[in-house]
Amino acid sequence: MSLSQATFLTAAHTLRQLPSDGGREVAFAGRSNAGKSSALNALCNQKALARTSKTPGRTQQLVYFQVEPDTYLVDLPGYGYAKVPLDLRAHWEAFIEDYFRQRVALSGLIVVMDIRHPLRDYDRQMLAFAAARGLPAHGLLTKADKLGRGQQAQTLAAVRRELPENVSVQVFSAETKLGVDEARSVVGGWLGV
Repeated sequence: MSLSQATFLTAAHTLRQLPSDGGREVAFAGRSNAGKSSALNALCNQKALARTSKTPGRTQQLVYFQVEPDTYLVDLPGYGYAKVPLDLRAHWEAFIEDYFRQRVALSGLIVVMDIRHPLRDYDRQMLAFAAARGLPAHGLLTKADKLGRGQQAQTLAAVRRELPENVSVQVFSAETKLGVDEARSVVGGWLGV
C-alpha cells in the first residue's frame, strides 16, 4: 500500500473518540498557515484529502486518515493565527499533550513550518513533545517555492543548526512537488508502508 490510498476515517475531539491504539500512526503538526493540509494532500497525491482553506485554523480536531488497517496519518489542530475562543485553545493544548503522552501507536511527528517563518514557539513545543516521548521527528520547510534556491539552502542550514541531531528537516513545496518523494520516504518508513 502507498500513502495515495489514504482515506478520511474520523475526526476526534477527545481521546475516547480515537481509533483503537494499535498499529502505527504519524502525526502532522504546524501553525495554522504553514501549509499542513497542502503538504498532506501532496504526500498522498490527492487534491482534497485534507481540507485546505484560505482561513487559517480550520482543522479543529484530530483528523485521522487511514492508509491501511491500523495505519494512519493524523492531522493535528493548527493554531497561531486561528481566531478561536481561549477555552477551545486550552482544550486543544491539553488534548494534544495527552495525545503525545498516551498514544502508543504514535510512530513519528512531521512538523510543518513555513520556510519564511521556521521554528516558532509552537513548532518548538511540538518538537519537545516528540523528544519527551523519544519519537522521531522530521521538519518540512513548506512554501519553498516562495524563495530562491540560495535562500532555501541558507534557511535549511540555519534550521538544521538549531535542531537536535535526531530531528531531520528538508525543504518542501506542495505547489511544485519539491521534496515530496523525500517526505514520503520518511513517513512511509515510520508507518512501514
